[in-house]
Amino acid sequence: MFFKPKSSSISSAMLLMYSLAIFPITLGFIMNDKSILFEWTIIQISSCSMTLILILDSISLSFSNTVCLISGCVMLFSSSYMSHDPFLKRFTWLVMLFVMSMNLLVFIPSLPALLLGWDGLGIVSFALVIYYQNTKSLAAGMLTVLANRIGDVMILISIGLLVLQGHWNILLMWDFHMSFMAMITITVAAMTKSAQIPFSSWLPAAMAAPTPVSALVHSSTLVTAGIFLVIRFYPFLSTSSAFMTALLFISVLTLLMAGLGANFENDLKKVIALSTLSQLGVMMMSLGMGMPSLALFHLYTHALFKALLFLCAGTIIHNSSNSQDIRSMGMIFCQAPLTISCMNVANLSLCGAPFLSGFYSKDLILEVALFNSTNFLMILLIFLATGMTAAYSLRLSFCSLWGSLKANPFHAKQEKDAYINWATTILTLAAIVAGFFLQTIFADFNPMPFILPFNYKMVTISVIILGLFLAMVLWATPEGDKNMSKYKFFLTTMWFLAPISAQPLTKMSMLFGTQLMKSVDQGWLEILGGQGAALTMSNLSTINQSLQIKSFNFFHSINSYSRKLLTIQSKSNYYMNNYSHQHW
Repeated sequence: MFFKPKSSSISSAMLLMYSLAIFPITLGFIMNDKSILFEWTIIQISSCSMTLILILDSISLSFSNTVCLISGCVMLFSSSYMSHDPFLKRFTWLVMLFVMSMNLLVFIPSLPALLLGWDGLGIVSFALVIYYQNTKSLAAGMLTVLANRIGDVMILISIGLLVLQGHWNILLMWDFHMSFMAMITITVAAMTKSAQIPFSSWLPAAMAAPTPVSALVHSSTLVTAGIFLVIRFYPFLSTSSAFMTALLFISVLTLLMAGLGANFENDLKKVIALSTLSQLGVMMMSLGMGMPSLALFHLYTHALFKALLFLCAGTIIHNSSNSQDIRSMGMIFCQAPLTISCMNVANLSLCGAPFLSGFYSKDLILEVALFNSTNFLMILLIFLATGMTAAYSLRLSFCSLWGSLKANPFHAKQEKDAYINWATTILTLAAIVAGFFLQTIFADFNPMPFILPFNYKMVTISVIILGLFLAMVLWATPEGDKNMSKYKFFLTTMWFLAPISAQPLTKMSMLFGTQLMKSVDQGWLEILGGQGAALTMSNLSTINQSLQIKSFNFFHSINSYSRKLLTIQSKSNYYMNNYSHQHW
């Protein structure tokens, strides 16, 4: 009997091989600062031509390499994690479509063709979020797809505006009389995909998807599409100082909101989702401070350790009887040492602990923030949010990994699974060494033009240590933290963004539907519709029947009366004839 490989393991092998194959090519393009632009004229009729443009440069190749490496590890993980799913083949096809959409977005610098990848991401993400086909998944999927539709509409408007330039190539844009409108539409489109305020509520809601999907969506594909769009348009967008200021303000607000929310959230996947939101704020912040290469650097390092964090969280949830509440977890380190070691590496990298991937990119961004001529309040908020990152990471580790054993037992069935171990090990190695190698490449590619004093250099490490200390001293343990106060509700609902995004629309439509049902369906339609017509016909037939019965009775009584008259008349005639005969 031959072993039949699963579709997910085949696709994972293909993605990993592709990633390994283009890695040396990517290095060559980055080192030589080289770009190749292919333009293929598909059809030309008179002066109208339809062309497809492809770009091979350091950004597109490195982005595709990272996406395919993470996707390969996620599919390897799915081979075991979703092995009992009867629709595994469908899931594999959806993930491959997702990766293909992201690659289309990366390699095509023309806006109408880029819309294929952009829309593809939105549609496939909806199909993946509603994968479990229950009410919660459908609600989350609708919120995700409707928030992303705003971005799609903005891209369509920007395509219409760029008609004025006579081309749609995003690499060759210049200032024109409607360029400010084009900037606004492109920025709003990027903000919807990367879940910046006020479009943040869909990101934690998308946690209804299977954990491998969350690992892919929240690390290197859907949420980073917005960041990638801003990086591609950056030479055009950076000509406006208002764009830079607005982007910095919005990103710092998002960073602060996500950091505060994650410290009070009890759902394991939502804590990691809010940490993603926080790191997206860091990337947007570096773009707002004029450092697109640093944003790209942090995007790559974040993608690697965030995918690892999600895969470890998925293993913990799967083995904890599908419980996602960190208050019911504890002492997992003794039972699943490999998973927890990988999770700790990812957590420390997220905090910015020295000599891990997150440290190199995050530390540089914070140093740029100190060096840049930015508002002091902004600097304060940035470092406050950095301290909060350390606080919620420690809270996550302390509650679920090292805390006391709770009621929910942990069944370490998958600790010996080769697929899961390989996936987490590859990403752990990447999360440890990728930052150092990428820093070497990015430092050569884009040297930093400043030197900071020693006390400024130590600010980041000091803030991380202070965040860890304050979390240990001030934060209550979640298992003893059962009450829901007003400020906690405010923070866990992301400053009321989650209820505002979903409830007003739902409430309005529900009230409108109820009124419509009462006034039309149970009102006018009752009288004028089928039921009203049936009732009218029934009443008419009843009246008709009673009239006929009454008329029948009337004629019957007249008939019987006339018969009686005829009988009386015939008797009277008889008596008269007899009388006259006797008389004669």
